[in-house]
Amino acid sequence: MKCTLNWLKNYIDTGDLTPEQLDNELTMLGLEVDSVTPLFTDLAALKTGLVVSREKHPDADKLSLCQVQIGDETHQIVCGAPNVREGLAIVVALPGAVLPGNFKIGKSKIRGVKSFGMICSERELGLSTEHDGIMELAEGTEHGQAFIDAMGLSDLCIDVDLTPNRPDCASVIGVAREVASVVGNDLVMPVSDAKIDQASSEFSVEILNPELCPRYAGKLIKDVKIGPSPWWLRKLLISVGLRPINNVVDITNFVMLEYGQPLHAFDFDNLTDAKIIVRTPTESELTFSTLDSTERKLDADMLMICDANQPIAVAGVMGGLNSEVSDSTTNVLLESACFNPVSVRKTARRLNLSTDASYRFERGVDPEGTINALERAAQLICDLGDGSMGTDGIDCYPGKVDIKPISFSVSRTNTLLGIELTSEQVSDMLGSIEFKCEKDGDNTLQVTAPAFRVDIEREADLVEEVARLYGYNNIPTSLPTVNLSYPEQDPSRLKRLDICKQMTTIGYTEAINYSFIAEKHVSML
Repeated sequence: MKCTLNWLKNYIDTGDLTPEQLDNELTMLGLEVDSVTPLFTDLAALKTGLVVSREKHPDADKLSLCQVQIGDETHQIVCGAPNVREGLAIVVALPGAVLPGNFKIGKSKIRGVKSFGMICSERELGLSTEHDGIMELAEGTEHGQAFIDAMGLSDLCIDVDLTPNRPDCASVIGVAREVASVVGNDLVMPVSDAKIDQASSEFSVEILNPELCPRYAGKLIKDVKIGPSPWWLRKLLISVGLRPINNVVDITNFVMLEYGQPLHAFDFDNLTDAKIIVRTPTESELTFSTLDSTERKLDADMLMICDANQPIAVAGVMGGLNSEVSDSTTNVLLESACFNPVSVRKTARRLNLSTDASYRFERGVDPEGTINALERAAQLICDLGDGSMGTDGIDCYPGKVDIKPISFSVSRTNTLLGIELTSEQVSDMLGSIEFKCEKDGDNTLQVTAPAFRVDIEREADLVEEVARLYGYNNIPTSLPTVNLSYPEQDPSRLKRLDICKQMTTIGYTEAINYSFIAEKHVSML
């Protein structure tokens, strides 16, 4: 799980924690940090510039001769981009800079005209595949700055190596929640306690296999304008290794990383009868083309998302080509669901198709967080895609399970860990990561785990939580004490052993035969 330090700080005030201390605290909490590394160091030498004049190259129709101001200096640079113009804020690689791919910039002469650097496109910067023109910075961007400072790219990437039992931390908010237990500050949630109170009349949802899909929710967003995402969103995705595609797809990826809840967007106008049916495929539907343009062979027990006529997505794994969001999409049906982890794991393995969504569904997502993530993404699509939505939607929840409290003995925990904690201290520790504790006697708590902690099943799991929150390094080291005792020996056996000793002393020899040797072998001797 990757996130950036600045992204993390959107949800939790880390206080005075240095990156090194944050690394140590997360590791001691059981979230091993593989690395904390500076981002975009290969772009550190680039500067922001301003095109103060642009003239046609004297010997080339498609080239421009630009005077570029960078701080107090002006540099002449030849540029072939069609969008270069006077007054444009740009990114400049001066002679000596090395671009991604180990491409070194030097002074050059292009068609007889000297050029002192290069004006860069996003592809040359390694930020996207866009190369139709140079990268345009926001109007008013101050020239002469370090590019990574001007664009907010000076950040640290935190790479956490998650164990399979902590799917709640496959999200930035999940990691922030762990940090909150250390610093004692409140977690800031973009959306919480969201609900769908009114069922939509514009589409329907039917779950035919509720044992494989406990919950399925959707919202319809109309009049969406598909286009590039704003820089802040693209920057976050690029920082953790994801490629920006368009505003709708980028938002679903962003919210998946933010909440740990995978989402999927369908082109609503491509759905037959405005209907979603969650079911397994029929015999005539055992081939399906996924978003990666690959035709896949399905098994009859694989869960699919279908419209009234055909499958449109492999549940929990990947969407289909027949319903993808494209540049012509205007109405988006947004899906947020909870699928059976075993079912998704089997499907992903059989199809040899591992995705960010299947990674999370295989380990278990928070069934109570479905609507929060849905509402967060829907709001962003309205904000960044000029879409509109009502307060209605659909929330099918046939697999709702009440979380039962676990009886937790504080005295037994102290004995197992070799520490001395009171019920109040244990309650405060568990409360810091959103466990609900009620006192039940002097040394017993009734503890209810939050829905996002799908790994908590019994008292031993709670003991482990207390140990890591208390700090493994704070638990004293001691050797186990074992009381050894010997059983009384049979007097007749002792007498026999004494007789054997006396007889061997005066020259006799004792033969002890194995009881499983055949009688004929004894005779042969």
